[in-house]
Amino acid sequence: MKNLANCTPTEFFKQTNLIRKSVSKWLTDTDIVNIRKRIPALPEDISLEERTKAMEKQANENFTAILDAIMEEHPDETLELLALVCFVDPKDIDKHPMSEYMGAIAELLSNVDVLNFFTSLTSLVNQLT
Repeated sequence: MKNLANCTPTEFFKQTNLIRKSVSKWLTDTDIVNIRKRIPALPEDISLEERTKAMEKQANENFTAILDAIMEEHPDETLELLALVCFVDPKDIDKHPMSEYMGAIAELLSNVDVLNFFTSLTSLVNQLT
């Protein structure tokens, strides 16, 4: 299965732009950015140990909420994004077994050049905002 790690440069840029648009919509739909910002209300006199435990508990709750959002509340949007990473038309998602997607994603995540590209883009966006 084709993915961003094994496509031509032209395909890479065109597909990356489609993914960028899909990610923007996906982040809005799933509200992940706001879920990640959730922090517990902590009293001022709380100990460092209690603060750490409360923050870890909140982080776990946030992670669970994110998984619920992407896999239970918005699975179609999440699968669309996954399909785009694998050069699959979102209408054809169910024509491929999940194992094909997972293999393509594993290949993508092991490609240092692709990861560096996305890390650089993220850094650039953070600098511009």
